[in-house]
Amino acid sequence: MSSILTNNGAMVALQTLKSINYDLADTQKQISTGKSVANAKDNSAIWAISKVMESDVQGFKGISDSLALGQSTVAVARQGAETVTDLLTQVKGKIVAAQEENVDREKIQTDIAALRDQISAVVGAAQFNGLNLLSNTDTTAGTGSINVLASLDRSDTGVTASDISVRKKDLSTDAGSIDGTGGTFTASVDSVTLNNATLSDTIDLGTTNSGLAAGTAYVLNVFGTDADDSTFTQADYRTTAAAAATQAEAAASEIRYIVRDGDTANDVAKGLADAYSTYASANGLDTDTLNVTASGDTLTIASTVTTATDTLAVSVSSVVSSANVVAGGLEALADIDVSTQSGVDEALTNIEGLIQTAIDSSASFGSVQGRIETQSKFITSLTDSLRSGIGTLVDADMEEASARLQALQVQQQLGVQALSIANQAPQSLLSLFR
Repeated sequence: MSSILTNNGAMVALQTLKSINYDLADTQKQISTGKSVANAKDNSAIWAISKVMESDVQGFKGISDSLALGQSTVAVARQGAETVTDLLTQVKGKIVAAQEENVDREKIQTDIAALRDQISAVVGAAQFNGLNLLSNTDTTAGTGSINVLASLDRSDTGVTASDISVRKKDLSTDAGSIDGTGGTFTASVDSVTLNNATLSDTIDLGTTNSGLAAGTAYVLNVFGTDADDSTFTQADYRTTAAAAATQAEAAASEIRYIVRDGDTANDVAKGLADAYSTYASANGLDTDTLNVTASGDTLTIASTVTTATDTLAVSVSSVVSSANVVAGGLEALADIDVSTQSGVDEALTNIEGLIQTAIDSSASFGSVQGRIETQSKFITSLTDSLRSGIGTLVDADMEEASARLQALQVQQQLGVQALSIANQAPQSLLSLFR
């Protein structure tokens, strides 16, 4: 049946043409934007995922900048620590040369002083963007380390940032000091007494201290008792006037360690053990009579020569005061004096510990720098993978879009012709009335 009021063929052709034009516009948009999902209307779920991933990519760009800055800062510190190690090695050479009596020790001392000044200059200059990782004498909490932003970790509960912590070292030669009158003085944080029944005992600084505040001073006190001086000379093994030290005696003690921010009980134990070793060498003390070593946060106090009438009381006292001054890591360098034979002997012992301090600092910074470099490479690879994943989700297949465009253009032309034919159909009815 034909009707001049309703042209079904034209309606079908028109709907078909509209559908073709819609698909054609969608394909042209994909070609012009390069995306199959350009907005939330195209595919809300995929679009939402892609936007979250794009925000992560932007975050990782910032992380890459942070890692680059951190890597440069640590590299400067490592180079400075290695240079200090080389300079200390030269100082050791001077000290060894001073062992020979037929040399001009005064001139050698002058050379050592020049090297010491150079070390101070290197430490002062080893900063990047104003941050110096070779200086750590500030007692303010939180200043003993820096955090380098390393990653963004996404989970079901949200996003958290993870850091690489870089602990500062100190290779300065600044002298430390302990407040002799103020603050809080604890005469005996812990103590041991050695005799013929107990030749070895320990002081555990990890359990005797609930916390190690920056600026707190710890002092090792020794009080030996040998009435007839048969095993050892009492005066030689006494750092205080009585078994219990006073704060003034603690302030004047050479066997001390002042906590710097970020230190642990291990650092305090090692610091006191090293200080005793230096003290024993400087005063000609026999380590068979009394030796102090550190293992973790524990001090081992040992003797092999005490008898029934001999005792060696060793205690650790503390001074908590804002007037305490944290010593530089190479404080003992300022005391090296090779102008006398006794000074030469003491210097040879001291320089070994100073060199080890510088080596440990260099190794620590080298390890952290390697970790930062590894993380930086990983972040670069991760960012590329995220970008690739986003592309897989939202990018248009250009080969498919091109082929589809040509097909739709042909369909559009045919649709126009079909509509034209359908619109002409009612005209054929006129011939029936001729």
